Amino acid sequence: MNRKKILVVDDEKLIRWSLNQKLSEWNQNVIEAEDGKTALQKVDKESPDLIILDVNLPDCTGLEILKKLKTKYAEIPVVMITAYGSIDEAVRAMRIGAYDFITKPIDYVKLQGILDHAFEAITLKTKLAYYRDKEKKQFDLDKIVHESKSMRQILEMTKTIAGSETIIVLLQGESGTGKDILAQAIHYLSRRAEGPYLVINCSAIPENLLESELFGYEKGAFTDAKQQKKGLIELAHGGTLFLDEIGTLSLPLQAKLLRFLETQSFKRVGGLRDIEVDIRVIAATNQNLEAESRAGKFRRDLFYRLNVCPIYITPLRERREDILPLANHFIRDYNLKFRKNIKDLHKDAAEIFQSYDWPGNVRELKNTVERAMIFESGPLVTTSYLPLNLYPESSIPAPDSKTQLEEGSLSLEKVERKLLIQALRKAKGNKSRAAQILEITRDTLRYKLKKWKIKEDEY
Repeated sequence: MNRKKILVVDDEKLIRWSLNQKLSEWNQNVIEAEDGKTALQKVDKESPDLIILDVNLPDCTGLEILKKLKTKYAEIPVVMITAYGSIDEAVRAMRIGAYDFITKPIDYVKLQGILDHAFEAITLKTKLAYYRDKEKKQFDLDKIVHESKSMRQILEMTKTIAGSETIIVLLQGESGTGKDILAQAIHYLSRRAEGPYLVINCSAIPENLLESELFGYEKGAFTDAKQQKKGLIELAHGGTLFLDEIGTLSLPLQAKLLRFLETQSFKRVGGLRDIEVDIRVIAATNQNLEAESRAGKFRRDLFYRLNVCPIYITPLRERREDILPLANHFIRDYNLKFRKNIKDLHKDAAEIFQSYDWPGNVRELKNTVERAMIFESGPLVTTSYLPLNLYPESSIPAPDSKTQLEEGSLSLEKVERKLLIQALRKAKGNKSRAAQILEITRDTLRYKLKKWKIKEDEY
């Protein structure tokens, strides 16, 4: 057991001495207090890891001290000492918030077991708090890279909704715009942050299984239902359920989801009893649900229920101010991951990034930067390793007036030579890029340059 600081509160000197001896033997740091007033002073000053508190004290009852401790220091476990047979006092102490109790005369084997479990619980709570804090920081909206006014408005709306008590949020936007990031941010900025955050992709699970995943089932509900199973809606109690791609739900499941959203209650598959839960549902879609509802593919009443607090995330092509800041953010991230020291985008690469429409949005931008960073060895991300589709013009340059064929004017070899020079000019001398434009390998390009004796001063 790691050394902990334990406060022993008892008016009997012999009890305090006995506990001090045994706890010191277990390598614990012991502090003593003989009454309630001294105990509260010691807690303020010493910040003990655990308190052993007698029910009977000269200036007040241990239960009164316990109430004050749970109000101000709820995280400190308190083990109550009660007289033999005082079960009522022990029960009251547990209801107030005592971690456990032990009767006099003290059974030190039992006490050691209680302390072991208490310190294990403290360690787990500390780790859980650390990871939750880490997750909160990870999804801090202030850290989302943006320069555009539209994104700033989206983040302000997200903060407002997260802090509200609304139980339904609808996120709309094209694939890759970051709906999942906003969903997690809404959860971790809300009062539900300490509760579970569960995710289900409605398009990734067969329809016959999706109902069971969402609502759970009772034993014997169908052939393979050997035992009861809780669904995600039930497991998310006190937290958030993120329904991704909600537009793919079947109409029968839409009806069941609507009933749940209206009542915050549901029945498991094969069940008869209504189960009430307290969860926030965040739904996301890349479809136009209003248009889908008019076409009869999505229930109109469910759309209206979901559309209480909608957030539309604009595509990257409509907020071009965010492209370069995001690209540089990803460069910094991949520098750490790939142990590189790339400073920035080359100006030619930056121009291409700014002119491209990014149909895959932020996800496509991130993947593009990752690919380039894998192969790039210089101080900048150049155009050498950018995918061909980023370039706005045709991958093969259109022939100029000099390469327009007139009868008998040019041989195939001369046309090829002209195209090679044009590609190299377009790529500003970058052979890797020129090879991409011509859809040939770099080795093939080198062979043809040598074959046609093309010199650098020609391009």
